Amino acid sequence: MKKKRKRTLPSGYFGNPELSDLSDDELLSLRMCDLGLKIEGTPLEQRIAHVSRELAAKQIRFRPHFWLSEEWFTPDGVPGIAIPFYLADRRLMRLERSRMQEVEGGAAEWCMRILRHEVGHALDNAYRLRRRRSYREVFGNVSIPYPRAYVPRPYSRSYVINIEMWYGQAHPVEDFAETFAVWLRPRSRWRQAYENWPALRKLEYVHTLVREVGEKKPLVHSRRHVDPIKSLRKTLREHYEQRRSYYHVETSKDYDTDLLRIFSNGSTKKRRLSASVFLNRIRGRLRREVAESTGLFRYTIDSVLGEMIQRCRELKLKVDRPSRQAERSVLIVLTKHTMRCIEQGEHQISL
Repeated sequence: MKKKRKRTLPSGYFGNPELSDLSDDELLSLRMCDLGLKIEGTPLEQRIAHVSRELAAKQIRFRPHFWLSEEWFTPDGVPGIAIPFYLADRRLMRLERSRMQEVEGGAAEWCMRILRHEVGHALDNAYRLRRRRSYREVFGNVSIPYPRAYVPRPYSRSYVINIEMWYGQAHPVEDFAETFAVWLRPRSRWRQAYENWPALRKLEYVHTLVREVGEKKPLVHSRRHVDPIKSLRKTLREHYEQRRSYYHVETSKDYDTDLLRIFSNGSTKKRRLSASVFLNRIRGRLRREVAESTGLFRYTIDSVLGEMIQRCRELKLKVDRPSRQAERSVLIVLTKHTMRCIEQGEHQISL
């Protein structure tokens, strides 16, 4: 009788091993509740422990609870945090990148920034902070409707910077959560970093407020999980169709024709510079020139350019013409695609 061969997983793999060898199409056919995911044994467990130590260092008694769901969120009235399912499995992180062109929170530092932000929301819920008049005086009217999208002001100094896209400008509760995240981060030196910024007043307020409530028992003790992964019966295909539509994710074919006119994907004996490396080298200059010629927000330009770079990487494109000529052609294509985003309302950031 032959012994069953022990399966060898890729180095550093975490998550459900049964998903590791599935194709994208096979994964997309699975229901979310059947993914067999958990936080334990993944990098998420270590990062949650890390943020818990940060809270302890600030003498904050409160600890949020965590669960896996479709995306990052902290439900109103619940002192707990939902974490996107794909962060609990390396294979699903690859799928997320292929479908959404990025893995939100995939890198350790990025994940910690989001965790601190969500802990701010959970703390707000645990102590009902937004009910305080002083909170509303500092951050604004929390009862205004939460927007589906917002247009940020990149040069405003009234808001701290933690998560990309000036997220604190979306709503007063996001402003609080971003301010808390900056305050919580170890060695952030926020007084020096935000000296002479109006945002410093918000940081000082959070410092005073948290010192007041930090050692007290939370007012809200709910351990409820909202939309946990085990309750979601939609397939991954349905999940990504909805998300791509909501966030206006470009399909790869939108870029392919233009990129293939500029760069080469043919085999050659000559060593050619990777198109993705080339575009990264001139990224700042491209962004600046398109912004100056069109008046468009640089974050919109950079978002489109990032998608183009990712597609160059996927197609393994190479630079096979003089650099100046290639750069001029990229400027035209980048301007075209950025203008299309504006025409379709994609300069707003979806929440």
